[in-house]
Amino acid sequence: MKNFSQFSLLLLLLSVPPAFAADENDSACVILLHGLYRSGYSMKAVEWHLEEDYHVVNISYPSLFFPIEELADTAIEEGLAGCRLADISPIHFVTHSMGGILVRQYLAHHEIPELGRVVMMGPPNQGSKFAANLIDNPMLDIFLPVAATQLAAGAESLPALLGPVAYPVGIIAGSNNNRPWTPSGPIGPSDGTVLVEETRVAGMTDFITVPASHSFLMWHDFVLEQVSHFLNHGSFRHTGEEE
Repeated sequence: MKNFSQFSLLLLLLSVPPAFAADENDSACVILLHGLYRSGYSMKAVEWHLEEDYHVVNISYPSLFFPIEELADTAIEEGLAGCRLADISPIHFVTHSMGGILVRQYLAHHEIPELGRVVMMGPPNQGSKFAANLIDNPMLDIFLPVAATQLAAGAESLPALLGPVAYPVGIIAGSNNNRPWTPSGPIGPSDGTVLVEETRVAGMTDFITVPASHSFLMWHDFVLEQVSHFLNHGSFRHTGEEE
């Protein structure tokens, strides 16, 4: 864990260090968590969109090198430290892909007294058939990080074992499959990586679909508007979304 913490800190310093200085007009703190194979830069559009009204802590974590349990503890505790140093609550989360699983993993084992609301974009809450297909391919399996193998679909996948959520969660699923001919890709309505049905989780507060692909959900203007709406109101604005 010590080596992991040192590696995480180094990566953070080299990428997008969270700003801890609070603005007196900030109404809450928002922790941003990116997905697998990405960094905090992938959440920059979300950061820019929210920073006028919120204190934003945009975390980068080494998603390729550690299991989800370790990633969740270190990344989220770093985010919480940023919010608490700024002395702002409640504390919200906005996540992309595996970032949502980190939140579920952490909250299954820890309590956050200041917890507000959670918005998940394209989360593999039921595991991912796409990840399972990659694992089944012997030419690709050896290149997969351990966290990816934990996301494979099935009753024993880590997301499936976490159970229902008991806090306010809004889920935004993408429905624009921009790679329908990929041999190992998902079959059915999806964002090209995660099936729409795989994003749902028991206990969720609200759910919408948006015609966006997995990699660009967090850059989509309509998605950004919906993120703000859920953080402000605890629900999405149900006009214009694709069902």
